Amino acid sequence: MFIAVYEFEVKEGSEAVFRESWLEVTKAIYQRCGSFGSRLHQSDVPNVFVGYAQWPSREQWEKDHVISDELYKVSRQKMHDCLLRSKTAYKLEVCDDYLQPFQAQA
Repeated sequence: MFIAVYEFEVKEGSEAVFRESWLEVTKAIYQRCGSFGSRLHQSDVPNVFVGYAQWPSREQWEKDHVISDELYKVSRQKMHDCLLRSKTAYKLEVCDDYLQPFQAQA
């Protein structure tokens, strides 16, 4: 499994639009590009979000994905309009995995 970790610095006051747009973009990538989805986190730094996306492989992530859906295009533009900067902070290969879908019963 491959993980891409992103950092987004959002213009002040644009947080809600960014999050809504991020979700639509992420849904389209999941539905059309073969990802396992993504999570977005608010960091402890104001206006900085961290997202990570899971993919079956680096090769799948690196493919030239063309999405022609109009909602995707509009959402992607809105998302980018909210940004001061963004970057792919890490490209990670999973080497050990003990993340569980449920909390252990004590």
